[in-house]
Amino acid sequence: MRSGPDAFPQTATLLDSVSPYGSRRLTVEFDGATTAAYLHDETSVIAATWIANHLRAPRTTDPARLNAGQAPLMPASRTRHPRGRPPVDPATLQALWFEEGDGVALLERGTLLAVIPGWSDMSRGMPGYCRDVIGQTPFAWSLDDAIEGLGPRVERAAEFWEWRNSAAGWGQFQQAALAHLTSRLGPGAHYWDGARSRRPAIGISERPPAPGRPYTVLSTVGMSAQRMPVVEQVIDDPSEYSRIELAVATTLPPGVAALVFLWLAGYPWRAVTWFGPGHSVRWYDKPSTFPLGGGHEAVLLLDDPSGLPGPPAPDLSGMEVDGDPVRWLWIIPISERSRLLAKDRGSATLVSRLAAERRGWIVHPPQGAMGGGRGLRGREPHARSGGAGPPLRGDRGADPRGGRAFTRGCAG
Repeated sequence: MRSGPDAFPQTATLLDSVSPYGSRRLTVEFDGATTAAYLHDETSVIAATWIANHLRAPRTTDPARLNAGQAPLMPASRTRHPRGRPPVDPATLQALWFEEGDGVALLERGTLLAVIPGWSDMSRGMPGYCRDVIGQTPFAWSLDDAIEGLGPRVERAAEFWEWRNSAAGWGQFQQAALAHLTSRLGPGAHYWDGARSRRPAIGISERPPAPGRPYTVLSTVGMSAQRMPVVEQVIDDPSEYSRIELAVATTLPPGVAALVFLWLAGYPWRAVTWFGPGHSVRWYDKPSTFPLGGGHEAVLLLDDPSGLPGPPAPDLSGMEVDGDPVRWLWIIPISERSRLLAKDRGSATLVSRLAAERRGWIVHPPQGAMGGGRGLRGREPHARSGGAGPPLRGDRGADPRGGRAFTRGCAG
């Protein structure tokens, strides 16, 4: 053990890991006296946990270190190593991100050292969890006390990334999801890469008009392959809401309407949020650039659009991923004024208002519009038993990486 806090005067970064979705970053830092882990969003640290003392522990917390912006030395009564432990070898550290991308586990030599889950929040006094802390402190909570809940989450994360990084899983998921859509909507036509080779991998499938259905249905393929962030923080049973796909019913040119998914499909993981029935999302650009036309400024997401004029929506239920049902949400273009109404008075109020205005749930070209702008080009992968189809034809083709054996994955 070093004899004083000045033995390592400069902070060293032992690990720097960005989540697979690019929305969170984990750093592990060592200043000679302590090691601590920090979870960052794009601009700041949002959560942290103490990891270890490397000096003899004090009886109480030293406010001078906190005032200087340094990680605290854990008091002797709160650490399993009151005499301190040797510095952590950076080569032994590994970040294991949760499948949602909002939380992360830290392993040392393959053994769980700390966890910063998505609900950790410095502003609310909720630190991460550490193996070597005793009880609850402002700087870390005991991992042992929470292992019954966090242990399975970490195991699930390891299984998920083993699946995601394996050779065949994505292709198997893709083909099963396409088969499910075929069973509900008939044969597919075009298929596009909706993620532009970023994670999560998401495709867009076109289902052309069919007898009794004089409109096209476009659906994402891949959003449900991983759970959305945040759901477990707001819903008692997250399994009912954690996995979604998006769909739009339209008479617009399919390649033009499909552009809306380039905005929405990866949104929950980029923004660390979730989409649920009745949620609305504001368009980030000028109304004139809105992909579905009409000068709209937002979308409303509905799992049951029957409250709006139009024929009954196709039933897309029946698909499961790892035992979780997949919920399809229909995209309804709305104005910013309508979005604010839904925000203030609830989506049911907005649906009633739209119905009174005879606004249907099927997206048509704006009155007087001719054709459409330049859209996506692609084709549907050939359906075949097991394995992956040919590369997706879109901006950059399919993500060649896939994963988890499909026998424990998706059922449709």
